[in-house]
Amino acid sequence: MKVVVVVPTYNRPHFLRRCLEGYLHQVVPPDEVVVADDGSGPATAALVAEVAALAPFPMRHVWHEDRGFRAAAIRNRGVAASDADYLVFTDDDCIPARHFVADHRAAAERGCFVQGHRVLVGPEAAPRFDHRDLALVRLLAHAVRGGLGNAKYCLRLLRPVVRHSQLLAGVRSCNMAVWRDDFLAVNGFNEAFEGWGKEDSELAVRLFHHGVVRKDLRFRATVFHLHHPEFDRGRLERNIRMLEEAQASGVTRCKRGIDQYLQGGTE
Repeated sequence: MKVVVVVPTYNRPHFLRRCLEGYLHQVVPPDEVVVADDGSGPATAALVAEVAALAPFPMRHVWHEDRGFRAAAIRNRGVAASDADYLVFTDDDCIPARHFVADHRAAAERGCFVQGHRVLVGPEAAPRFDHRDLALVRLLAHAVRGGLGNAKYCLRLLRPVVRHSQLLAGVRSCNMAVWRDDFLAVNGFNEAFEGWGKEDSELAVRLFHHGVVRKDLRFRATVFHLHHPEFDRGRLERNIRMLEEAQASGVTRCKRGIDQYLQGGTE
C-alpha cells in the first residue's frame, strides 16, 4: 500500500518547515509527501526544495495561483499529482507524532475513512514547538505548564480506541485518511467551497452516501496543532448551506472536483 501525505499550505513557511521535518523523523516514513500550495510566494517553494533534499522519500510541491482561500482545489491538485493508494490529509500547522504514518497504515480499513485527532499546542509553546518536543519528557513539561490542550491524545495506550459511525462532529481534514479509489468515486473535495470551513465535512457526507463509514481513531495517529489566529470566516455561512444541501440531497459526486485534473482534464 503506497501512502501519500498531502499538506496544504499558504505563506506559512515558519509552520510548514516544522510540519515537514516531522515526516523526516517518522518510525515508518510515508512513501511520498505532496505540499499542496494555495498560491504562496517563492519562500515556500524554496523551503520545500530544502527539506526535500533531506527526505528519504519523494516530496513534491504543487502550486496554483493565489485567488483566495481554495483549500479544496489545491488538495485535489495535490492528490492528482500522486498515484498513491492511500491518502493522508493534514495541515501545515500540524506536527505529526513519530508513529503518525505507521498508525495510519495500521488503521487503514476498506469501506472506511479514518478520522484522527489532535493535541492543541497553546500560544506560548507554539512559536518554538517542533518534532524534538515530542519526546516524552518535553511533552510532560509542556503539559504541566498548561501548554497542551487535549493532552490525553499524547498517550499511546496498549490498544487504540476505535469507533465506526457516520457522525460529522469532529470531522477535520487536519488529520484524515481515505482510500484513493473512494476519494475518486466521490470526485474528491468540492471546489465550490472557497474560504474557510466545512469542505472536509461535505466530503465526509458524500463518502457516507457512497457507503463509506467513519473510523474514529483515538490515542494513535496524533498530530500536534500549533496555535495561530483564526482564519477569516466570512464565507462560513455559505459553506454551511452547501453542506446542508449535500446532506439533504444524498449526492455522492460533486460537480467541481478532482476529475478535472485527471486524464488530461483542465481547470
